[in-house]
Amino acid sequence: MKKNIKIDSYNKKILATLHLQADLTNVELAAKVNLSPSACFQRVKALKEAGYFRTFHADVNLEQICEHVLAYVEFSLTDNSAPVCRKFAAAINDIPQIMDCMRMSGEVDFISLCCFSDIKALNDACDKLSENPELSIKRINTRIVLDRTKFFLGYPLAHLKWFDENLQLDEGKP
Repeated sequence: MKKNIKIDSYNKKILATLHLQADLTNVELAAKVNLSPSACFQRVKALKEAGYFRTFHADVNLEQICEHVLAYVEFSLTDNSAPVCRKFAAAINDIPQIMDCMRMSGEVDFISLCCFSDIKALNDACDKLSENPELSIKRINTRIVLDRTKFFLGYPLAHLKWFDENLQLDEGKP
């Protein structure tokens, strides 16, 4: 069972800093958030245990290391019942090239961001999904990414309302 912890000004600083700079050492993080290294370490550990961090990862430059195709794939289902949506989600989770998938309102039921080795691999995955009658896929619309004009560089934490209070996090302030 995950323990709830208070998100005070120090924890906000830790979350906002590690969110964008996950490779900082504990000593570097402690200096940035104005805590002792031991206090900082304990807070980070508590935040991890409470589930505030899902994972830590590096943003690699795909253009520099491999051939790939990025695409947004839209899925429309004929059946939006909970059991079908669970089966669809399970099928999507089994495909590592589908990096992100969101359930949507409107005409499209799900949108996913994918990274495949080439167009054929993308088409093969879409064909495999659409051939499965248990997934109730009515239509798949693929949108190949031609150029990325802005990269995801983290959530805009400074501009979001935190649950524990009405104050927003100003840049560089708790």
